[in-house]
Amino acid sequence: MSEHNNPFFEPYGTPHDTVPFDRIRLEDYEEAFMEGIRRDNEYLDKTINNPEKPTFDNTILNPFDKGDGYYDLLDRVSTVFFNLLSAETNDEMDALAQKMQPILTQHANDMRLDPQLFERIRQVHLHHRKLTPEEKMLLDNCYEGFVRSGALLDEEGKAKLRQLTEEASMLSLQFSQNLLKENKAFTLHITDEALLDGLPDTAREAAAQIAKEQGKDGWVFTLDMPSYSPFMTYSTQRELRKEMYMARNTECTHDNPENNIEICKRLVNLRREIAQLLGYKTYADYVLKRRMASNVRNVYKLLDDLIDAYKPTAVKERDELIRLFKKNNAQLKMMPWDSGYYSHQLQMRKYNLDAEMLRPYFELSKVIEGVFGLANRLYGITFKENKDIPVYHPDVKAYEVYDKDGSYLAVFYADFHPRKGKQGGAWMTEYQGQWITKKGENIRPHVSVVMNLTKPTDEKPALLTLSEVETFLHEFGHSLHGMFANTRFESLSGTNVWWDFVELPSQFMENFAIEKDFLRTFAFHYQTGEPLPDELIKRIVKSRNFMAATACLRQVSFGLLDMAYYTKKDEFTDDIIPFEKKAWKKAILGEQLPDTCMTVQFSHIMAGGYAAGYYSYKWAEVLDADAFSVFKRHGIFDPKTAQSFRDNILSRGGTEHPMTLYKRFRGGEPTIDALLKRNGIKRETKEI
Repeated sequence: MSEHNNPFFEPYGTPHDTVPFDRIRLEDYEEAFMEGIRRDNEYLDKTINNPEKPTFDNTILNPFDKGDGYYDLLDRVSTVFFNLLSAETNDEMDALAQKMQPILTQHANDMRLDPQLFERIRQVHLHHRKLTPEEKMLLDNCYEGFVRSGALLDEEGKAKLRQLTEEASMLSLQFSQNLLKENKAFTLHITDEALLDGLPDTAREAAAQIAKEQGKDGWVFTLDMPSYSPFMTYSTQRELRKEMYMARNTECTHDNPENNIEICKRLVNLRREIAQLLGYKTYADYVLKRRMASNVRNVYKLLDDLIDAYKPTAVKERDELIRLFKKNNAQLKMMPWDSGYYSHQLQMRKYNLDAEMLRPYFELSKVIEGVFGLANRLYGITFKENKDIPVYHPDVKAYEVYDKDGSYLAVFYADFHPRKGKQGGAWMTEYQGQWITKKGENIRPHVSVVMNLTKPTDEKPALLTLSEVETFLHEFGHSLHGMFANTRFESLSGTNVWWDFVELPSQFMENFAIEKDFLRTFAFHYQTGEPLPDELIKRIVKSRNFMAATACLRQVSFGLLDMAYYTKKDEFTDDIIPFEKKAWKKAILGEQLPDTCMTVQFSHIMAGGYAAGYYSYKWAEVLDADAFSVFKRHGIFDPKTAQSFRDNILSRGGTEHPMTLYKRFRGGEPTIDALLKRNGIKRETKEI
């Protein structure tokens, strides 16, 4: 038996130095983690004991950025491990995460709270000369990062901060693991075909496929969106819709080890304590200092402006829905599990449009061609699948990306379908960032998009809904932000921007989903090859704002809930469920059920980095509508406008203030006007 070499310790020897997933064993992670920590500590000792005067080169470049190509083992293994913990985990990976998380958090604290290291950074910050703007940004970020991590605290304060951050880190991990287990634990197993009434063939075939994979007869439905959403939209079985709805909306509230209620309460308090220890009134004040919104007042102004603008229309939308429900159920009350079903019925009445009508035209391989073709038309880049690049699951496809001049630009991974060890939702991540070495070598990024789109069945290929096409475009927008990165320092490249700016490139791409000229490039019937009919495209465009106000208030409600938790100045002692109902009440139109709870499954604000930042989606929506209005004016494929968007936003990362970058592209600050116009909401213009 040949001796196994830990692949993290040596050059990968793969195309573009991509991760050799096929060679990594479980035991390799812990070994590499511990060696990475040892190397970090060795480098730290070397830095703080350097007898030379602190300079940008000898103090800031390493180990805080890869300015000279410094090999960061800990970053290398952490990136792979934690990406797979979301995309392809198992019980052994989860257990190792529980073991390593406190060790890694302690190590990060050791670095950030080392007084000698901070003193060197402080001296550089005070006395630097002749730095480029990008170097100055890196230095400022480094200095402020240390301050925001507790470097100015006394020893007692540092000890307290260590305890708080280590506990928060563990609880965030536990939150995610609990949610994944709860999500995968529920199935609705149907053996009576009569109970499938109303469900389209695609939903039935997918459910039969899941049942087959689980060794069961009949049909199995899960809480993964490609299974859950069609069931809630089409099933005529009201009691089964209720069962599915309650299963999904009571996740992590049950009397079992996966209950997240106390974890959420503790996380809110831990973050408040951390912020107050660092001199801020609330956690939101701490977070918003490094956001475009700047302060709590501006966030609430945005959310309140949206409520004022959209609520009257949302009330009309709901009243119309209730009227339709009452025609069929005169003696009953409309409940949340009725909304999806009757929204679909109403959409059919008003627009004769149904997601299933469109599915045959959105076959996944053609959608991929369409999305790649859009990037080619806008920016001139091309994608070529390379099966020699290792992947972590057979569902994953790996592509080489080439720029318009033919030069290599990036590696792009796409992971499309739900499976047992994969978190729900969709996200973009990186396995390697972009940076430029001192020798001038431009290290290109390896980006990945992870989604949970409809799977193929034995009878049909993967046929997507228009909503899933939009999800693909959204995550692809994030990936373009990563792939076009062209900065000197990795920590300033790609999506390393302020969180209320990071959603601009992604939400911007969603605009193309209903553009006829784009749909014409890929939307062909998977059996006949016929293009998506003009009449259907007209109906898509006409129905674009169907329930748009309701959807807006839903997002605003999440922003209100987020802010309610993280603007707390005193200890949070409320019961989570009633607190939630009250926090977002002014954006909620329907009845709130006493047992349902969003908070305990709200990964964005509990474990995903959006705490006190969920408003970012609406903030960025204002930006994306405003930005796309420029394309609409000059032509949605206009190469000059696209090049400006690439040069001024996508390539620049976090090298300058985001509003500076945006104004350079747009020629001025954004207003809410374009968003209101897009959604058909009439209200006088207000600046954000």
